[in-house]
Amino acid sequence: MVRTMANLSGVSMHLQFHQVRYFLALARTLNFTQAAKQCNVTQPALTKAVHKLEEELGGALIHRERRFTQLTELGKMVLPTLEQVFAAAEAVRLQARSYQKKTIARLKIGLSPSISAALITELLWELTTTIPDLRFDLREADANGLVTMLLDGEINSALVGDAVELPERIDRWPLFEERYMLVLPREHVMARKSVIPLHDLHELILLERVGCDVASRFVQACLVDHQGPKLVHSSDQEKHLQQMASAGFGAILAPEHAPRLPSLVAIPIEGDPVRREVQLLAVAGRRYSPALDAFIKIARARDWTGVLDTMRNASAPASNNDNIRRPDAQAASSLFESRLRADRSRDPRIIRSEDREARKVPQPHSVERR
Repeated sequence: MVRTMANLSGVSMHLQFHQVRYFLALARTLNFTQAAKQCNVTQPALTKAVHKLEEELGGALIHRERRFTQLTELGKMVLPTLEQVFAAAEAVRLQARSYQKKTIARLKIGLSPSISAALITELLWELTTTIPDLRFDLREADANGLVTMLLDGEINSALVGDAVELPERIDRWPLFEERYMLVLPREHVMARKSVIPLHDLHELILLERVGCDVASRFVQACLVDHQGPKLVHSSDQEKHLQQMASAGFGAILAPEHAPRLPSLVAIPIEGDPVRREVQLLAVAGRRYSPALDAFIKIARARDWTGVLDTMRNASAPASNNDNIRRPDAQAASSLFESRLRADRSRDPRIIRSEDREARKVPQPHSVERR
């Protein structure tokens, strides 16, 4: 039984919502018998509840004269307010019921600039099979910014790739380790090499991510025994860096998993001088929503080595003699197929038409793998 506090003309009162619901039905029908049927109660029970409401409000709401029923002046005056109160209460109740049944959920995930959403798209699709109406909100900030957003409740979880000093209130789970590679235009003289020697790096101009110290650490590592690349141009946007690299302004240090423009190619560096550990973050001691709980469990149990291998194979060398990689269309095709599998589990009727579309996706030519 739900009660609400109300105050009309300075009079404090407790309203029971079943009383309000009965009165609203009676106000619509102006007939006690029909109102009782709509509320699925007996007529005496409805009459008693309306009388209780009249006692709380301090006056008659309904006037009965033989076969005619009509609202009193007080009834007409409070009707709009009671309709609003009842509608608001119903909305809250339905939202709470939907949340408990997991029919609606919003998951806010933060990603550092060097972590691509491509890493978690398969994971997110897997979540939608168990929480059908799950809604995602992806945010981007550097590691320190993501920690602040976590503590302020702006995001539920975050993936970071650069080591930062975390407060005690933040839980962290290592997911995987990966190397950084050199991303170059396909026409670059080094683009056909299988591995770039450290002594060749002095010829390079390196594009730097603003707020990321990977490039500077890389230069320092190279300067131990060799002359390192030059840091000239910079940007805080990955898409801008890739456009600049594609235009020939320099090379990019990028995580191995990161998607890239078709005009670019990623080459390993001798000795893998720069590596990083990708971690999952959440606030310690904070109650998890069903969506966040599922996200963390699936992420921690995931075979990230397999995920990285799949992304690596999608851009494998085209032959043993060159290092020009397959277009990212194969990665898009792989994601398209996974979406079809997810949709098939929900509604098999849709798949026939989508399978026809899937067959239209250009498939890469078979290649000889090293």
